[in-house]
Amino acid sequence: MTTRTDTIGTGAQADIAYVERRRGPSLRVVLIGLGLVALLVLGGWFAASKMSAAPVAAQADANAQSVTVVVPGRITVQGSVTASGALAARRDLPVGVAGEGGKVVQVLVDAGSWVNKGQVLAVVDRSVQSEEIASQAATVQVQEANARLAQSKLDRSLKLVANGFISNADIEQLVATRDAAMAQVRVARATLGQLRASAARLNIVAPEAGLVLTRQVEPGQIVSPGSGTLFRIARDGELEMQARLSESNLARMAVGDPADVNPVGTAQHFTGHVWQLAPVIDPTSRQGIARIALPFDKALRPGGFATATLHSGTTTAPILPESAILSDANGAYVYVVGTDNKVARRAIAIGDVTASGIAVLKGLNGDERVVLRAGGFLNPGDKVKPMLDGGAAAGPPARAK
Repeated sequence: MTTRTDTIGTGAQADIAYVERRRGPSLRVVLIGLGLVALLVLGGWFAASKMSAAPVAAQADANAQSVTVVVPGRITVQGSVTASGALAARRDLPVGVAGEGGKVVQVLVDAGSWVNKGQVLAVVDRSVQSEEIASQAATVQVQEANARLAQSKLDRSLKLVANGFISNADIEQLVATRDAAMAQVRVARATLGQLRASAARLNIVAPEAGLVLTRQVEPGQIVSPGSGTLFRIARDGELEMQARLSESNLARMAVGDPADVNPVGTAQHFTGHVWQLAPVIDPTSRQGIARIALPFDKALRPGGFATATLHSGTTTAPILPESAILSDANGAYVYVVGTDNKVARRAIAIGDVTASGIAVLKGLNGDERVVLRAGGFLNPGDKVKPMLDGGAAAGPPARAK
């Protein structure tokens, strides 16, 4: 019994093994195999793509344009504004006829003469006025004689009133006559003074001391209050330049700011200071006037033209050369090279133009790599090879800590 059972068990195991061999590998083995194959395929594709991308990137770097960059930093510069304008008298005094006028007999000064206050500039004929003054002087003498006679009669009558020869009514009449005579004297004297004052106003005199700028009258000319300006005087010879500034530049100025003035046609420079800023802006030109006080000098001729450099304090800002700054319809801008060596457009606001370059008021910190030249050939996003102005390769800017 035992021997048979064992024989049957051994035969069954052999049959199962035979069936397994006939069925082939199990599903688990198949899935594992497929997974290994997929991993091999993906690994080959990744290696191939990496190998193919490396030459492309290398080719792109090789074709990148070399550009010169500069790191401007921040510099303290003297703020200045350049302007132009006309030279003029600081206080231009027009002189005309103050009296009734007449024929000019003599002109005593010419343009360029220095005069004192009250000095006679031109003499007007006064022959008629002289006769009127003489006539009125005689009238004064007549009225004074009448007043003396009236006083004498009153004095005699007062001596007789005590004896009853003259009534009080007569005395009152004599007093009134004396008072009227004295009033006539005062009227005659006032009229004489008026004639003399009118005659004195015939002469054209200087209202203030200063330099005669123009003369518009000649001997023999008939003048009147409607003749206009006959002389122009610069009070005390003080001159000025009327510098025209834009609204923004005018707002930066202050009274007392120094200025350097150069008249057109000369190499001379004169130092002055702003003594007045225009309280209004011209609505047409959108400009205002800064008046620069100047000392007298023969080279400064009122009516001439000049340029001025006005200094308005200091400012700290990056300074760039003109070649680095571009502009279009949207305003001024520069190209900045980033850490990936790609250029990006950066809008800026420019300030004063100095001997070192142009101050950048907004848009830059000073530690950026700014394209110095050839910015017009770049587009945002272009990859470049940045080179410092001296020729060395420019590394990425230091990161802020």
